[in-house]
Amino acid sequence: MIVYNPKDWIKTISYLHNSKIFKRLLPYLIISVLVSWGLAYWELEYLNLSDKSWIKNITTVHNLLGFVLSLILVFRTNTAYDRWWEARKQWGALTNISRTMAIKLNAFLDPEDKVNRSFYRKSIALFAETLFSYLRSDYTKFMLDEIEHPELHDLDDKKHGPNQVAALMYKKTNLLYKEGVLTGDQLIVLNKELTGMTDVCGACERIKNTPIPLGYSAFIKTFIILYTATLPIGLVFSMGYFVVAAVPFIFYVLATLEMIGESIEEPFGSDSDDLPIDKIAANIKRHCNEVLLP
Repeated sequence: MIVYNPKDWIKTISYLHNSKIFKRLLPYLIISVLVSWGLAYWELEYLNLSDKSWIKNITTVHNLLGFVLSLILVFRTNTAYDRWWEARKQWGALTNISRTMAIKLNAFLDPEDKVNRSFYRKSIALFAETLFSYLRSDYTKFMLDEIEHPELHDLDDKKHGPNQVAALMYKKTNLLYKEGVLTGDQLIVLNKELTGMTDVCGACERIKNTPIPLGYSAFIKTFIILYTATLPIGLVFSMGYFVVAAVPFIFYVLATLEMIGESIEEPFGSDSDDLPIDKIAANIKRHCNEVLLP
């Protein structure tokens, strides 16, 4: 994710024209220019249509459909942003849960209990790291201290990583309760954070695995193409060859809104508009180390 100054108009505007969106749209803009010029030439030079032709009234249809298209694009963009913001809230919640759990364990565990402190220091951060890897579909081996914690050696990178880490943490916490290291009240206090991690994971999976319905996305794209492709037919009577510039600009505005929605509806990717979940996971690791170091 790019951090920027929203008050700096020049750099903000230059970003849009240098982004992947503009590069992806450039071939379509060129096609739009050629189609607009071809239709204008065909109507003005070949058919020799006059201002009295009924074809010029086709812009009435575009005026009516333009309002419908604008509502659809607004709904599309808002829906995509809701997904992006919901993902950010879930990772913010995971940060708070991890910090709170580390603070509680720091108070519950003996300052000289290096083994258990080391386990939770690593496992709390590991949950965020495995969730990041899972959402990015990066099934690499989980990096753990196998010498100090042989019980963590059973992690299987072909299984659900966050579930494995959460299960190990719950198992370890219950074991400490049975050994008398933690009291029953302390176990209940920690239960909220242990289950909260799984809740965050489920919410992120819901966002990742539930894209915008294909039919809805296909309809918007088809609507934009047909709308802009037929726009020069009526506009040529009032604008002449200026439609070569006007129609591609209209297509650019409509298509950019759709592509912005595409970009932010998947917040766990590696694009510049996606969430920096790798950095958030790194911050969680650093904060846990600061709290739980003996």
